[in-house]
Amino acid sequence: MTEPTHADGGTRDPLGPPAGPGSAPKRALEAVLGDLRAVDGALYAAVAGTSTPALDRALRRLSHAADHSKVSLGIAAVLALSGARARRAALVGVGAVAVASASANLLGKRLVHRARPDREAARVTVDRHVPMPASASFPSGHTAAAVAFATAVGVVLPEAAVPLGALAGAVGYSRVHTGVHYPGDVAAGAVLGIASAAAALAAAAPARVRQPNTFTAW
Repeated sequence: MTEPTHADGGTRDPLGPPAGPGSAPKRALEAVLGDLRAVDGALYAAVAGTSTPALDRALRRLSHAADHSKVSLGIAAVLALSGARARRAALVGVGAVAVASASANLLGKRLVHRARPDREAARVTVDRHVPMPASASFPSGHTAAAVAFATAVGVVLPEAAVPLGALAGAVGYSRVHTGVHYPGDVAAGAVLGIASAAAALAAAAPARVRQPNTFTAW
């Protein structure tokens, strides 16, 4: 005698509990997430398997320079010496970096315990290697901070938006290129960075409104 089967062909214990109404949506969500992980892994493998000797050293150095937001903070220091509007941009940019770093490292990585990529299994060339962080992989804190800085400064100082945006994109890609992040980690970091910049800009706006004679419009 055969066992009762589900519509998908699986068997069910006739004495067990019936399938809950939420089981199908849950399976669908798990299937979608599985597909996204597969695409993410394939993109990571494609980057790892593409030979780019002319770029390896530059991207490795950029990735290392972005540790602890050194690049963004260095740019902020230059902006702080470049006039009132540039100083405001630097202040909001540093605030955005602080929000992004805290959100990524104290919240995101602790909620999503994604393991770092297996760089050796993917055969990422040693010429690209930077130290593999011990923290969780999702989201990319480097990307979140770089995008947050570029977005916040770009709103206050529009002429800096394009170069800083390009730099933030390069920082994000460098984390995949060096093998320490999946592309999905970088994408999530970028979204977090934009949200962090919005929060920093919103926090700075009341001070600007309270002192209309001191601050000019952004």
